[in-house]
Amino acid sequence: MVLTIDQATYDAIVAHAKRDHPDEACGIVAGPQGSDRAERLVEMVNAAGSPTFYEFDSMDLLQLYKQMDANDEEPVVIYHSHTATGAYPSRTDIGLAQEPQAHYVLVSTREHGNNDGPVEFRSYRIVDGEVTEEEVAVVAQLSSN
Repeated sequence: MVLTIDQATYDAIVAHAKRDHPDEACGIVAGPQGSDRAERLVEMVNAAGSPTFYEFDSMDLLQLYKQMDANDEEPVVIYHSHTATGAYPSRTDIGLAQEPQAHYVLVSTREHGNNDGPVEFRSYRIVDGEVTEEEVAVVAQLSSN
């Protein structure tokens, strides 16, 4: 399996992770239902405001799901950052994973924080507690097929 993501969305996720460091950043990239096209980035607020944990604000999340429903969209990518550890899902992350069709992206800012250095950007499928890493393909723009 492969997550195909356009450069602008990749850059925006990384910028969000660096901007929120040392707290974890989180968000969703929505796309048309059943298409696996990560099209619309929605930066969310980490309601936990924590360097070791993220939590979507329940009202924000409800609004987003209503919006996605109205647009025939679904969460294609669910992302968050790790600020002190590598880009691998924690036991908590695995327990919170409720969207079997989604790509779970983790960005680790532990090496460079909000500086210009590179980050670790990895994607996983998490289904029934099983974590499977997948390749990330960054393209100039998503093709229209």
